[in-house]
Amino acid sequence: MNIAIKEMQINEAIRDSELRVIAGDGEMLGIMSAAEALKIAEEKNLDLVKIAPQAKPPVCKIMDYSKYRFEQAKREKEARKNQHVIEIKEIRLSLNIDKHDFETKVNHARRFLTDGNKVKVSIRFRGREMAHPENGLVTMSNFAEACQDFCTIEKSAKLEGRSMMMFLAPKTKKQ
Repeated sequence: MNIAIKEMQINEAIRDSELRVIAGDGEMLGIMSAAEALKIAEEKNLDLVKIAPQAKPPVCKIMDYSKYRFEQAKREKEARKNQHVIEIKEIRLSLNIDKHDFETKVNHARRFLTDGNKVKVSIRFRGREMAHPENGLVTMSNFAEACQDFCTIEKSAKLEGRSMMMFLAPKTKKQ
């Protein structure tokens, strides 16, 4: 488990000649040598942590490093728990799809879109079906029309090789 993404320099690992030191409560202690700052941190039984190595002079803070890492890990875990990964679900239609099958596919699309996923609708042309791609366009437009109340067309129907594809995204909720 990766607790801290970027490892910070602490205590004896800080080798800079002078540092800008901040106390645990946010009070500025001023610019001093690394040895002085480390001595102050040890007196308070805390760690000296370099929080801004790119600054001139580098900024260090006196804090309990293990507690800081624990809090950071807790925040990262909470953020991961709250994020939602958007998947692309595929629905395949055929040119001669029946009414009930069509409605079933629309219901599947509705379920996928209400879950927050995107939907890729595709038609695969076989054999002589390639002679009439306009029939596929009609089927796609009917599908888009049936789904228009709960989705937006992200990418309209387009013929690519032997298949026609269209992408649908869930409608955004207006505040």
